[in-house]
Amino acid sequence: MALGGNPVFNGKNFRGAKQAPPVPQNPYGQQFNQAPGRAPGQVMDGHAAWSAQQQNMTNEQLQQMYNQPAAGPADTGRMTYDDVIMKTVACLVVLIIGAGVTLFVAPALSTTLMIVGALGGFVLALVNTFKKQPSPALILAYAGLEGLFLGGLTRILDGMYPGVGLQAVIGTLAVFGVTLVLFKSGKVRATPKLVRFFMIATIGYAVFALINMVMMWTGAVQSPFGLRTELTIAGIPLGVFIGILAIGLAAFSLIMDFTSIEEGVRAGAPERYSWVAAFGLTVTLVWLYVEIIRLLAILRGDD
Repeated sequence: MALGGNPVFNGKNFRGAKQAPPVPQNPYGQQFNQAPGRAPGQVMDGHAAWSAQQQNMTNEQLQQMYNQPAAGPADTGRMTYDDVIMKTVACLVVLIIGAGVTLFVAPALSTTLMIVGALGGFVLALVNTFKKQPSPALILAYAGLEGLFLGGLTRILDGMYPGVGLQAVIGTLAVFGVTLVLFKSGKVRATPKLVRFFMIATIGYAVFALINMVMMWTGAVQSPFGLRTELTIAGIPLGVFIGILAIGLAAFSLIMDFTSIEEGVRAGAPERYSWVAAFGLTVTLVWLYVEIIRLLAILRGDD
């Protein structure tokens, strides 16, 4: 996996998750390396085993065996792109359901659920990130809690600046689609230099976000978005520049997610790791959506 990518994939290197292929079997259940008349566990070399099998099979049986399609990744319990797509869709469906709850309940309850979703989602994000084996239930629970948070956030910002919610959804889908096309075309890759820049920029952004949060909580700044709107550069709120940087970082995080998934499929990782891939994509998409809707709100507030 690309070093410095989505922390969800750290410690779950797909390249180290290869499965040993199952022992080939003929359509009638007898293993190729077990010759008739030999004790169980007494193994023959491949050529001798195959010759012994041939002697005990009719031409019709041989032809039937040859006509069978080769086993694909899904047949051998390995991760496939279809697995990742279906599980990512499942996470997003649960997320949308959670968002729908906070969008349509009473305002006071919506705010409470948003806070619960934010705190619960953060806790489950850590649990799922450091958990050795993926848990579908915990991953879907994370998606549902993040849905509560995103729905509440969207309700607040869309109430202040009508239309930003829909614009943020469209923007998130657009960035995801463009990033995927660029990755598939090979025009953008997670090179070591870009990964190092991503790590440095992400750490810097995290430090800024932490300082900004503390200043807002302590009342040091009174602006709705803290330093993002309190400070300006050439008359443009600092949050615009920070937001564009953050969206770029989230987009590059998608590139590294795609790289990890590609490596997992190529390495023949176990099928359960498709849940890790779906979780990683969900985490990045949540981050991307939050940055886009916040940037849109800052731009609308500056009008």
